[in-house]
Amino acid sequence: MAFEFEKELRVTKTNIPGLLVLDLPVHGDNRGWFKENWQRAKMTALGLPDFGPVQNNISYNDKKGVTRGIHAEPWDKYISIAAGEIFGAWVDLRPGESFGQVYTTRLDPSRAIYVPRGVGDSFQALQDGTVYTYLVNAHWSLEQKKTYTFVNLADPDLHIDWPIPLEESERSEADLHHPMLKDAKPMAPRRTLVTGANGQLGRSIQAYVKGHGLQGFEFTDRDTFDFSNPSSYKNYDWNLYGTIINAGGYTAVDKAETEEGRRTAWGTNVHGVALLAKTAQMYNLTLIHVSSDYVFDGEVQEHTEDEGFAPLGVYGQTKAAADAIVSVVPRHYIIRSSWIVGDGHNFVRTMMKLSNRVADPNDELTQVKVVNDQYGRLTFTDDIVNGIFHLLTSSAKCGTYNLTGSGSVMSWAEIARRVFEKTNGNSDKVVPVTTQEYYAEETGLISPRPTNSFLDLVKLADAGYETGDWEQNLAEYIEGQQNL
Repeated sequence: MAFEFEKELRVTKTNIPGLLVLDLPVHGDNRGWFKENWQRAKMTALGLPDFGPVQNNISYNDKKGVTRGIHAEPWDKYISIAAGEIFGAWVDLRPGESFGQVYTTRLDPSRAIYVPRGVGDSFQALQDGTVYTYLVNAHWSLEQKKTYTFVNLADPDLHIDWPIPLEESERSEADLHHPMLKDAKPMAPRRTLVTGANGQLGRSIQAYVKGHGLQGFEFTDRDTFDFSNPSSYKNYDWNLYGTIINAGGYTAVDKAETEEGRRTAWGTNVHGVALLAKTAQMYNLTLIHVSSDYVFDGEVQEHTEDEGFAPLGVYGQTKAAADAIVSVVPRHYIIRSSWIVGDGHNFVRTMMKLSNRVADPNDELTQVKVVNDQYGRLTFTDDIVNGIFHLLTSSAKCGTYNLTGSGSVMSWAEIARRVFEKTNGNSDKVVPVTTQEYYAEETGLISPRPTNSFLDLVKLADAGYETGDWEQNLAEYIEGQQNL
């Protein structure tokens, strides 16, 4: 036993992003030795990702010189040695600037290595009876195997100095014929599934993905993936996915107060989200969920992320319940927004159409009533999408983030006047009324609305993202709609 005893647990970075080497304390006496091979709390505290292992594999290598690899598999891997010693070589096979980077080192029972998905690993046994063991965070499947990426152990461009010359080593027939690095196809990223793809937010996500040339995105709507139906989940191998962006949901605020609407709202916004959360937790996925200011009663002027729920209506109750469910998923982002405007039916488009009608001398409409006792800021879907991808690609902590447009807080009537002014210069045709006056003639069920929908944006700014001023975005949006 030539390895070092009694050293402290330590995690060291390498030249390959995400590839981490661990020094493990090993305690020995006259009987042998003992070590904590995997200790989640201690290792994550030192920077190891909380990668959620679900399977343990062991490779027994009978003779010194056995050499395996180079294989990149679609999961994260934690490698350690139970007996013997290896020389290991790792090659970054992920697309990007680090593609082709190589790191080599020796591992014995006192050392381990964390290998992120897409980094190819290989090793050479340096002793007879070497036992190489590793934890992975996805179950093996035939579908998973199809995504493997291979590189030839003997590729001279890798400059790997094998302790035992490869021609003297024991290799498999398959490993002899893997492609060289220059011919290897980089490993595709984990897939991202987007729900509600045909809604305002879903369309903006599609445009962002296309505009940035992102790969691995699958867009679904209720017809292709009903996330409130448990049987829908059987059509997916969730081991292949890394992220779910839930842009879907039931948003008919007033209809949610009816018996049929209440059932649908709870079925979609709560039961469906619970199924998404269960899937994300089971397969260690990141879940992005879009929430609403309706989780609050609007009694306070400004809402922070840690304010307690106080929904007024059924829709708000379902969104609050969904937030509570998503918050227990280890890797989650709840995006709480309000007054959303994008490509689809929304308040701004409605006001533009009404402004055009009022401006038409042949139309009987001469003025429009809009409530003046509900306050907030518009949120444009492009801002939400940019914020989502910022959080996903930065080091922002998981949790809840308010995300609306920045700028002045106004009533619906004040916003309507700005829309009318920019559309036809007829802002004087907007008549401010109270919510009670507005709905006085309505005979159907009406959901109560929060008075104040002003969401504090400090936490989002601290995470490195600042939203655009909604008034400037409004001017650009109206101009774009007029030019269609």
